[in-house]
Amino acid sequence: MNDSAPAQPSALRFPGTSGADGIHEGQELWRPSPAQIEATWLHRYQAWLREHRGLDLRDYASLWRWSIADLDAFWASILEFFDVVREGDDAPALASRAMPGARWFPNLRLNYAENTFRAASDARPALLARAEDGTVQEVSWSRLRRDVGALAGWLQSHGIGPGDRVAAVLPNVPQTVVAFLACASVGAVWTACSPDMGVGVVLDRFRQVGPKVLLATDGYRYNGKPHDRSAVVRELLAQLPTVEHVVHVPGLVDAPPATWAEVLDARANRRAPDVPVAWGDAIAHEAPLRFARLPFDHPLWIVYSSGTTGLPKAMVHGHGGVVVTQLKTMRMQTDLHPGDRFLFLGSTGWIVWNMLVGGLMGGTVVVLCDGNPTFPNAETLWRFLGDARVTHFGCGAAFLTACMKEGLVPGTRADLSALRSISSTGSPLPLDAYAWVYRDVKADVWLASISGGTDIASGFVAGAAILPVTAGELQCPELGVAAFAYDDAGNAVIDQVGELVITEPMPSMPLEFLGDPDGTRYRESYFEQYPGKWRHSDWIRFTPRGTSVIYGRSDATINRNGIRMGTAEIYRVVEELPEVLDSMVVDLEYLGRPSLLLLFVMLRDGVPMDAALEARIREAVRTRASARHVPDRVIAVADIPRTLTGKKMELPVRKLLLGAPAAKVASPDAMRNPESLAWYEALAKTLNA
Repeated sequence: MNDSAPAQPSALRFPGTSGADGIHEGQELWRPSPAQIEATWLHRYQAWLREHRGLDLRDYASLWRWSIADLDAFWASILEFFDVVREGDDAPALASRAMPGARWFPNLRLNYAENTFRAASDARPALLARAEDGTVQEVSWSRLRRDVGALAGWLQSHGIGPGDRVAAVLPNVPQTVVAFLACASVGAVWTACSPDMGVGVVLDRFRQVGPKVLLATDGYRYNGKPHDRSAVVRELLAQLPTVEHVVHVPGLVDAPPATWAEVLDARANRRAPDVPVAWGDAIAHEAPLRFARLPFDHPLWIVYSSGTTGLPKAMVHGHGGVVVTQLKTMRMQTDLHPGDRFLFLGSTGWIVWNMLVGGLMGGTVVVLCDGNPTFPNAETLWRFLGDARVTHFGCGAAFLTACMKEGLVPGTRADLSALRSISSTGSPLPLDAYAWVYRDVKADVWLASISGGTDIASGFVAGAAILPVTAGELQCPELGVAAFAYDDAGNAVIDQVGELVITEPMPSMPLEFLGDPDGTRYRESYFEQYPGKWRHSDWIRFTPRGTSVIYGRSDATINRNGIRMGTAEIYRVVEELPEVLDSMVVDLEYLGRPSLLLLFVMLRDGVPMDAALEARIREAVRTRASARHVPDRVIAVADIPRTLTGKKMELPVRKLLLGAPAAKVASPDAMRNPESLAWYEALAKTLNA
């Protein structure tokens, strides 16, 4: 038992389990018909196991239990069932079972892009791309292959090959998909940030990577307005000396801004070119698309997940782990079929973008949305879903809740006859939102609340199209995911709130963290509280029926509307302002409660908290950190609670503000300034009145 383990959420006050519509937690809202079940990938897989493995696993529970009890057989079956393109020996599946340190399929070689293009068919588009102004571009598989091949050829002609790192600051447009697949095809390692991220946040990520190539846009449009990012790119180029080549992807202008060339020319790094390359020039010359077959654990991409202190974690995922996991998740959990149309709202800096692109691997039409998908209003998006014949729609729970609160009735305003499923993630979906979906969106729709992480590029608990939907609950753990709720003593519990713990390795767990040569940070992030088992820092309860309820984060990482950011990234921005001495941020999203992001600031003597200062603080967060993490309230305080070692007490303050007694969240003996808690305790009474 870890004496520093967070207190159980049972000590916290939270809303009841009934919604305003009279709906209650666990109430069945939808059940698939026999015909719907027979059409699923899961049903096909169960039949395949009976025929080829002699396994009669007729219900999801028995299938899941087998998938985590015999990891070798399960993951080897994924290779065979989905006919993964590969070379070498499938055995052993799991050469080392240790966590961390598991090693999968050491004798296999494959390529993510090759397994994507095997699904190519010009009988259907590869991509549909919607711009904010409503224009829609259709990209055929032939066009996608041609452009990926051309860019891959350009990369290779400039010395980019296996292991070289390529970074992108790009929006959700076809060029970004082309660039990612081109990198994958040659074995280069991809990493991306959304162009709305502040320059400091991007540098905190890309400095760890040391990219040789930077693909960047000069700007983007959001909420009907242009946003020039040329200055951001100039700063990136000035601060990233490893960049040897720059590709300009048109945003607001067609030609690369001259100022980019000036920065490149002025840098001490003379390996850099004098001018950026225009996107059109980078893909001008056709080249046959070839695929470098790589070891199973060869790096595919680097993604980022922030802790509460220090730099964001730069996590490396491998080709093979992502291939088998995306096939499992996209097909058997999300039930994507060839020709289906799949849209998941998210930016290129969120792991759902990587998962969205994974839909291509099964021949699904991937639908991209750039800009604000709800501009000028949310009804616009629902109409687009109908017009584009989207079959599977994914979004943050906050979007569905917002539509509900606006009083939208999409089912009467759009033709949603093609829509078969809605996936909700990022935060718990309130009970009332479940009721709203089935009343005002579509009565016969599979609503799957899912929860996963950037860490594994997939889900832990998710949906299954053969199971009923029950209000407020996630349908099941994903196949191959040994997910349990653990108490502080390390015991798996049922129908009790505990820590989400993964007891067996998965192929998509990070290969490593950059800048962590001995694996210390990796171990500390997941394996300290329960040695040899992955603790994900989510509160969860599994019901006796196998469903689950997520209660929010057990650490202090801010997960706002599905976008995670470490508090340190906000502090860097806020505390650079001369008026601010210290700060602390907490998010009070919990059990379906709307996100309430509070920023507490300790100001210099004599500095008042007025509207002008608050506006400056909010603008600094929006432009230099994240537009999605602008605080709802900025509150001046006399002191910031800290431990004896000087650490900000974000998690205890969050628990206090959610209603836990002060005596339960912090020991005065462990604090530098225990008297400071009294003010927050008084605030909690007003919030929970």
